[in-house]
Amino acid sequence: MSIKTATLNGVATIEIARPEKKNAITGAMYHAMGAALDAAKADNAVRAVLITGQPGIFTSGNDIDDFMKRPPGEPPAYVFMRALMGCDKPVIAAVTGAAIGIGTTLLLHCDFVYVSDEARLAMPFVSLGLVPEFASSLIVPQLMGNVRAAEKLLLGDPFTGADAVECGIANAVLPANEVVNHARRVAERFNALPPGAVRDSKTLMRRARAALAAETIAVEGEVFGARLRSPEAQEAFSAFFQKRKPDFSKF
Repeated sequence: MSIKTATLNGVATIEIARPEKKNAITGAMYHAMGAALDAAKADNAVRAVLITGQPGIFTSGNDIDDFMKRPPGEPPAYVFMRALMGCDKPVIAAVTGAAIGIGTTLLLHCDFVYVSDEARLAMPFVSLGLVPEFASSLIVPQLMGNVRAAEKLLLGDPFTGADAVECGIANAVLPANEVVNHARRVAERFNALPPGAVRDSKTLMRRARAALAAETIAVEGEVFGARLRSPEAQEAFSAFFQKRKPDFSKF
C-alpha cells in the first residue's frame, strides 16, 4: 500500500509513501486516504490529523496513467476531498517538498500548513487543458487577490514555501528536516484542549464559506469534466505521455 497510516499520542498520521513515483496518487490511494480521514473523525482517541509525504516530495498530484484509465463516474479524488472537508478535527499538513496539482489544492482545506524550505507548489491545471479544482478558483483569489491568483491558476507559475506563507496558504517555512516534527508538535497540542470546543470552533470558522465552496466545486467539476474531453486536454496528455512539448497553436 502506498498510503501509510498510524495513530500515536492522539494524532492520526496519513503518509503518502510512493517515492518511486514522486508520490503520485492513484485512485486506490485516494480511497485509502478518505477512509483514514473518516476513521480518524470517528475515533474519540484522535484529536488531530497529520498529512505528510516523503523527504523532498509531498505529492506530484494525480498519477496521470491511472487517471486516464479510470472508468466514468465520480473521481476517487472526490472521496478523499469530501472526507477532508468533512473532517471536524484539526488537519495539519507537513509539506516535505514538491506539492503539485491536488498536492496544493488539498492544502487549502487543511487547518494548519507547514512547508519545508525545499517546497515548491504549483497548480498547473491550465497547462493540461483543464481548470482549477476543489474550490481553488474561489479560495486562491480570496487569499491572495486576483492578480496573484492569475499567476498561480492561469499561468501555473510555481511558488516557494515562503510565497505560500506570504499568500496565506501556509503558516510557516521550516528546514526540511524539521517540518514533520514541528507539524506533529502542533497536532499534539490538541490533546490538551477540549475536543468539543475545537470541533465546534472549526465548524463555525468554515460555516460562512462552506456552501459557496460546495457550489464552486460542483461548477468546477462540470467544467473540468468537459475540459477533460476537449481537444486541448487530449493534446496536453498526449504530449505528456510522449514526453514532448504540447502544441496549442491549432486551437
